[in-house]
Amino acid sequence: MKVALEIDEGLFRTYLFYTAVLVIKVLTMALLTGRHRFSKMIFANPEDAKMHSKSKVKYDDPDIERVRRAHLNDLENIPFFVIVCFGYLLTNPSIYIATNLIRLFVASRIIHTIVYAVIVLPQPSRALSWFAGYATTWYMAFQVILSFV
Repeated sequence: MKVALEIDEGLFRTYLFYTAVLVIKVLTMALLTGRHRFSKMIFANPEDAKMHSKSKVKYDDPDIERVRRAHLNDLENIPFFVIVCFGYLLTNPSIYIATNLIRLFVASRIIHTIVYAVIVLPQPSRALSWFAGYATTWYMAFQVILSFV
């Protein structure tokens, strides 16, 4: 049995562009963590703390841990989106809907980081931004499953 898999070129380019944005966003979280560590001279490893006499090893700084949790949240959500979105593109979705779902997910992840780790805003800002991306991933996953029914 031969299966023809086709994806609209423009939609695939959109997927690749926004996937690259997400990769840069995740990589930037490591830099943000480092920025907090160096500004406070707080490190997780003794060998890192030896770089400067005023450095210390500490595992519970609230600012550093907040950024680390935001980074972990990215690592828990973005890879699944990238995978399921690719599958969704193979279902021949509406280009308009697919493009805007991709944009919604990326925007939700950026907003999530801003309200969680950069300019901390009260709930439900973080929950709403997280849920927008989470719901997008669920929707795409169900569309992939439904394409096999």
